Amino acid sequence: MGLRAYGVAMLAAAGALWVMSGTQREKPVLAATAPEAIRALEGGVVSHPGDVEASRSLAQAYLDARQPGLTVVLVEGAAPGVRGDVRVQHVYARALVDAGRNEEALAAERRVVGACAPLVEGAPAPQGCDAVLLASATRRVQILHELVSLGVEDAVAHPEASLLAYQNATREARVVVQ
Repeated sequence: MGLRAYGVAMLAAAGALWVMSGTQREKPVLAATAPEAIRALEGGVVSHPGDVEASRSLAQAYLDARQPGLTVVLVEGAAPGVRGDVRVQHVYARALVDAGRNEEALAAERRVVGACAPLVEGAPAPQGCDAVLLASATRRVQILHELVSLGVEDAVAHPEASLLAYQNATREARVVVQ
């Protein structure tokens, strides 16, 4: 009788654990408030795959939802006309930084600065280039250059080195003439 009672007790315990565990739902990839807005943007990109502004808006929305991987996939899979736009490249570089791919982000930002460089001389630049984009891309190139030169590929994983790179890139010297 002892062995039979022990077997019944084990089955009852296993059944109780199974009932208590229940099913668990996975967390959504995007925050609960983001899907409606993002679904609308995704619909716009699907219906107009060559629309640069629709793709840039969706890429930025993915970044705002802390999903840089979705931004990277979106841009890398976009049409060449969308992928080559300077505004899309700028958002793409930010996604690469957030994804821990600083070297690739530096290359993307250098493409943006190179494309918008004619603005400095007052020459016509590609559509989307403006002074704000150029200034932002130039500053990001400086910071990313410092990060890469220090060997930091993922800024989140190396906060001390990232701070040092940021300080090196943003250091200013002022001269006072009397």
